[in-house]
Amino acid sequence: MTDLVTVRDEGPVRIVRMNRPEKKNALTEAMYSALAGAIEEYGHRPALHCLIIGATPAGFCAGNDLHDFQSAIVGGVGLGQPVLRFLYALARCEKPLVAAVCGAAVGVGVTMLMHCDHVVCSEDARFSTPFVRLGLTPEAASSLIAPRLMGHARAFSLLVMGRALDAAQAQAAGIVNAVVAAAQVDAVAMQAAAEIAALPAASVVGARRLMRGDADAIVARIDAEAGVFKAQLATPQARAAIEAFFARRK
Repeated sequence: MTDLVTVRDEGPVRIVRMNRPEKKNALTEAMYSALAGAIEEYGHRPALHCLIIGATPAGFCAGNDLHDFQSAIVGGVGLGQPVLRFLYALARCEKPLVAAVCGAAVGVGVTMLMHCDHVVCSEDARFSTPFVRLGLTPEAASSLIAPRLMGHARAFSLLVMGRALDAAQAQAAGIVNAVVAAAQVDAVAMQAAAEIAALPAASVVGARRLMRGDADAIVARIDAEAGVFKAQLATPQARAAIEAFFARRK
């Protein structure tokens, strides 16, 4: 595992933490691979019954690393294999996922939460998905899951119009289960994970499978989104929007 992603098992709970605070946990390809590996291994470990995805107080996840994003643009590859491996790991995971969110969640930092079963966030958390403003399209099967989760109108506002949600709005939309003080996020997430892990494991997996529906349909939507994402990446409109974005970051 890269040091930018840490993995710790506490009894039946695996804690996976993004650990790149100086970049607000923007995900590199190596981090995507490490996250995917931790989730895949969790699925094959009978002693583990719940997994927490967490980060640092600096912010949950700022989305894709800008350097890797620029490389994808220049190479025209779209969503790279490490990204897709992570998204497939989320979609294929049969055991419960909990998220502990402090601060900002952007792009994939939001869409990964839609694969989680219980999300705890800080009072100052903020959720935004700027895909369309960059001339791109949503990913992580969010175009399928978000309308199911929050209704078409709210999903359109978030994913297409790019309107951010604060913690209370995210809870009302069904993305978040609990809003607590920042200092309590990890503890409350751990409490929820321990509660889930104490339940009969086979019954939890069976109930979760029934609630989530066909994993193949989720994977198919991830692939469809990736195709559209790659096509959009090559358009003049997307390239102009992305160049303007990078210019503002300099």
